[in-house]
Amino acid sequence: MSAVTLALVGAGLRGQAYARHAVSTGQARVVAVAEPDPGRREAAATEFGIAPEFVFESWSDLVAEPRLSGQAGEPRLAVAAIVATQDRMHRDPAVRLADLGYHLLIEKPLAPTEEDATAIVEAAVRNKVIAAVCHVMRYTPYTRLVKGLLDSGRIGKLVSVQHLEPVGWWHFAHSFVRGNWRNTEESGPLLLTKCCHDIDWLVHLFGQLPERVSSFGSLSHFRPSERPAGASDRCLDCAVEPTCPYSAKRRYEQALADPDEHFWPLGAVTPIATEESLRAALRDGPYGRCVYTCDNDVVDHQVVNLAFPDGATCSFTVSAFTPMEHRRTRLQGTHGYLDGDGRHVTLLDFVTGETEVFDSDAGGSSAGDGHGGGDEGLTEAFIAAVATGDPTLLPSDPVESLATHRVVWAAEEARLRDEVVRL
Repeated sequence: MSAVTLALVGAGLRGQAYARHAVSTGQARVVAVAEPDPGRREAAATEFGIAPEFVFESWSDLVAEPRLSGQAGEPRLAVAAIVATQDRMHRDPAVRLADLGYHLLIEKPLAPTEEDATAIVEAAVRNKVIAAVCHVMRYTPYTRLVKGLLDSGRIGKLVSVQHLEPVGWWHFAHSFVRGNWRNTEESGPLLLTKCCHDIDWLVHLFGQLPERVSSFGSLSHFRPSERPAGASDRCLDCAVEPTCPYSAKRRYEQALADPDEHFWPLGAVTPIATEESLRAALRDGPYGRCVYTCDNDVVDHQVVNLAFPDGATCSFTVSAFTPMEHRRTRLQGTHGYLDGDGRHVTLLDFVTGETEVFDSDAGGSSAGDGHGGGDEGLTEAFIAAVATGDPTLLPSDPVESLATHRVVWAAEEARLRDEVVRL
């Protein structure tokens, strides 16, 4: 079986991660890249051995190349594409690539708006291409364990679920106060950019879409009114910094000292892992700003309530004010109870009163270490689906992903309008 050839559209941290996992399978090669940042573009070209004529500044230049558009009178150089641009830039490249017949691996969310996301899905369906949205939580050994226990009837009928997404205090400050996903207009609401994973996962467990949704949440802490007396606009100049839990200086110096954190989170701050480069980034870049004086507006905590057609209910909480760790889920059935921590699942049998502990043996808890095996599982499934032409190797299709995105938009509408929204 020949290797699946890939075009990488967006060589940021997520794009790099998926491309590396694809190549590591031994079943894929990255043959083209489009990335506006010159440093990342050059790094990707070097790492994947991409010929200079297939290294582009923009996706439009990539698809204009006859050997990549299929206009050269011979098969396209690449058969699939990883679309990992910033969220608001997904629609145009994804639609154009689908129209050219590319199979698509699209970073979540599909797009910030229902209109753009629908356009992407319609293009994938219209062109009969294999398309996967990077809902990596569906691809973990832990998810297979939980879903298997539910489907086997071990706890009877699923009646209610409590689910927590503990973002982590420093991770929230990194990505959602100082980082690229801090502002709704520039990226999207927190529930979409961070938690469309979770809503998709919960729908997967229930095996049905909810019919009603409500939601509450706000930006409670990371705002000017909470700024400590004597705080400066930059952590490097701040007298309060030594006692501040959100000190950029402390957090990124820790990352600099740990090679395992050089790719993420340090790679988002500076491409060069040196003390001099880090200090320059904290002095002038977005990651050195005081968390109380940024241009962020996404909520720092939110609760979503879901009601399903069969009467089952679910409550989901996302919060900045936690450790950064695995999601935690309690699943309550008519004949038993499951308590999961992202790796282990404890089952209580109501008939015998006995407990049983299952270990999914999945490492990792975050975007920094592969989402508990989900990054690898997703990439391997996508490469296999493209190589064999069998989309059923993927546990969801783009139509289903769009449906769970719509639950997210409904929940955000419920929060903003302070009412129950019917889907």
